Amino acid sequence: MRGWIIGLGVTIAAATPAAAEVKAVAPQGFALASTVTIAAGPTAVYAALTQPGRWWNAAHTYSGDAANMSLELVPGGCFCEKIPKSGGQIEHMRLVYVQPGQLLRLRGALGPLQGEGADGALTWALTPAGTGTEISQTYVVGGYIRSGTEKMAPLVDQVMSEQLARLKAYVERAK
Repeated sequence: MRGWIIGLGVTIAAATPAAAEVKAVAPQGFALASTVTIAAGPTAVYAALTQPGRWWNAAHTYSGDAANMSLELVPGGCFCEKIPKSGGQIEHMRLVYVQPGQLLRLRGALGPLQGEGADGALTWALTPAGTGTEISQTYVVGGYIRSGTEKMAPLVDQVMSEQLARLKAYVERAK
């Protein structure tokens, strides 16, 4: 969690995809959306997406090392992280929908949201776009957030948009 809090300030200054947007904010929650086009086919993008330890920003982990993150590709599968220094582990989210090459949907509260009375649905939808892939990321969060959804939504949007930008960079570098 320390990484999320520290990283929020760093990420706000970082470049994010132009299509990132806080779509809605209300006292009971918020909705975020980001879209990028990646210069690789859906199969390659999906393969990278399923390996968050290769592209997720380590500043937004509990262990300080994204390589400790994993995603089980079955309904109910864990998007988890090992914390070797303490022998601990954390469940970030659970996979609820998997359609290879097309869609992943997870449920849970990421980072500082995990300590709140909040839950969310994170969806990555892949669509062929010429010789590349358009990936749309949505994160819809509902529940009670002590600091207020108005304050939290733009911060979470920056972090999630950065993750999508990192996925794009990772896939395009690997080509």
